[in-house]
Amino acid sequence: MTLLDAPARPALAGARIRSTIVGLAPTTVPYARGLALQAEATARVEAGSDRGELLLLEHEAVYTAGRRAQPDEHPTDGTPVVPVSRGGRVSWHGPGQLVGYPIVRLRRPQAVVDFVRALEAVLIEVARELGADAVAVPERSGVWAPDAEGVLVKIGQIGLSARRGVIGHGFAINCSNDLEPFAAIVPCGITDAGVGSLSTVLGRRVEPADVLPVLLPRVLHLLEEQGS
Repeated sequence: MTLLDAPARPALAGARIRSTIVGLAPTTVPYARGLALQAEATARVEAGSDRGELLLLEHEAVYTAGRRAQPDEHPTDGTPVVPVSRGGRVSWHGPGQLVGYPIVRLRRPQAVVDFVRALEAVLIEVARELGADAVAVPERSGVWAPDAEGVLVKIGQIGLSARRGVIGHGFAINCSNDLEPFAAIVPCGITDAGVGSLSTVLGRRVEPADVLPVLLPRVLHLLEEQGS
């Protein structure tokens, strides 16, 4: 039996998965602090003392590299990159981007891919509720929407880790952030498509705080459904 095949523990009676808004503009959260909060939440779930937590925040500007990242995808100017345990490749986080870390033990620990697809569908629903013509693109995870020229650009990304059936890391939605940092990398390993934000595809400024009321109940509902 592998760790991912390990049976889920019974849900804590009456407990609910909670959410914590760690920091939104003008307060941004250092990436190291985000990692520490994830580790603390994961330890509680693994110990069986907590069902899980959804952490929501805006990070200070940082590049991160997932397990499949290649050196030639790193920033061209030599900016440092933080290696992390999530899937995916090189990405950027920073002010104006809403980041969510869902820390939860899956009801079906082996169904990580199914959870990614369900989370992707929820994020697409959120973007559509805000007015974007968001879609999924076959063979490419994340949230996509047409820009002003009708060209599909990526506005949301998902990069998860899984250990003993507990999900970590999470998702990011580009809201009002500067897109220039993406020009210095090969974002998510994609060379033939661009990056956008809710603000650029909608033609109006959309802040993470505007997205939060639409996103929060939907993601929590998903976690209650799929968490043990």
